[in-house]
Amino acid sequence: MRLKIVWEFLLGLLFPERCPLCDEPVKTGEKGFCRECRKKLRIVGEGGKMKREHVAEVRVLYEYPSVAPAVYRFKYSGRKRYAAVFAKEIYDELGEVIKTWRADGIIAVPLHPKRLRKRGYNQAALLAKELSKYLGVPFYSSLVQRIKNTVPLKELNASERQNNLKKAFKMCQNDVKLNTIIIVDDIYTTGQTVEEMAKLLWFHGVKQIYVVALAGGSDA
Repeated sequence: MRLKIVWEFLLGLLFPERCPLCDEPVKTGEKGFCRECRKKLRIVGEGGKMKREHVAEVRVLYEYPSVAPAVYRFKYSGRKRYAAVFAKEIYDELGEVIKTWRADGIIAVPLHPKRLRKRGYNQAALLAKELSKYLGVPFYSSLVQRIKNTVPLKELNASERQNNLKKAFKMCQNDVKLNTIIIVDDIYTTGQTVEEMAKLLWFHGVKQIYVVALAGGSDA
């Protein structure tokens, strides 16, 4: 045990934990955001409680501008380890609400295989997997597949977005025995992506669909 403590201490000196927001080393023993950056984070709160036609409730943790650099590093710079930090942040702030949903499973917004190969990982899946550990709810990695390599929604107008997502997803199993599912994504903007997924899940017998996102807002 003493050797493990010494080893972890040495690793901390050589490879210090870095704050996801400012990218500076945090103090030894600290995890996640540094104290100064934590003051800059903007929790969405009750304003993040939304719903759509096939989605019972949407919960967003942060206002996107306040956490944008951290999300960018997580998504495009290989900072996969941030998934554990962000999952804990979501659980600490929204965990009690999420537990009331009594979900049978957690899934992530999937990437198209071509985009997954290019990026090397699906950041939403990493986040969902970590969050499932905190909630004690199974993570299903391949329940829904993205079969259409859609254009990023921020580049499209309203009508283009709707057409862009038509038939973008398919179920990987027809016999779905889950009543309540949580969809996890890193960024929530228009909600059209998760609505398309929810519509598909609802068609296959899922009675309640909820959404959790790390960040959201019109600037995302």
